[in-house]
Amino acid sequence: MKDFNLDSTNIPKHVAIIMDGNGRWAKKKGEMRIYGHTNGVGSVREALTAAVEIGVKYLTLYAFSSENWNRPKDEISALMDLLVQSIYNEVDELNNKGVKLATIGDIHFLPDSCQNALTEAKERTKNNSKITLILALSYSSRREISLAVQKMTKEVVNGELESKAINEDLISSYLSTSDYPDPELLIRTSGENRVSNFLMWQLAYTELYFTKILWPDFKKKNFYKAIFDYQKRERRFGKTSEQIIDLNV
Repeated sequence: MKDFNLDSTNIPKHVAIIMDGNGRWAKKKGEMRIYGHTNGVGSVREALTAAVEIGVKYLTLYAFSSENWNRPKDEISALMDLLVQSIYNEVDELNNKGVKLATIGDIHFLPDSCQNALTEAKERTKNNSKITLILALSYSSRREISLAVQKMTKEVVNGELESKAINEDLISSYLSTSDYPDPELLIRTSGENRVSNFLMWQLAYTELYFTKILWPDFKKKNFYKAIFDYQKRERRFGKTSEQIIDLNV
């Protein structure tokens, strides 16, 4: 952080990261894809530590998408084993850092071993309040929105909800992220410039930061650089620069 003159009054409350490039990183080194995923755990630790140090309150990591179930079975199995191992290895450190663990996505699709590890870790960290680490697992933004629409439709049909009451705030309350503020900053590694079915409703006014760095090479300094870039931007939310200035006077 000392290499960046960060404004402590302008730290995003919620940062989301698409952790991309593990497979390519491993391929460059002549290794199997799981080697990249294993080394990517260290980058998770770096990003989380950096977020804690500067006061980010929520960090959401896109760990496994619904589409990832289409990958080779051997890779999926190795990923699930790595997830369980990582949770058990890191839970004490999460507690030491004051990290509360949470999840979004279709967790019930994960193997029992993963579900059990996540349940135990969430229980052990539930009283922590320094930062909330949200793992998006078996997650699809389109599915999340579809399920919200289905639930609202059912309540309208049953007379529990009036259709005219449906607005943006209500829709947000039906999403899996209802307990969290929308991200102010999204970071994606590996040089890909898209959101890949991740938090599409929640990212409506999120600042996007893309870097060519592959995820296993992403360190604290790279996290700080993304925050520094975020702080140079003017967030207008559809207003003009002059209107923003008037509001801050």
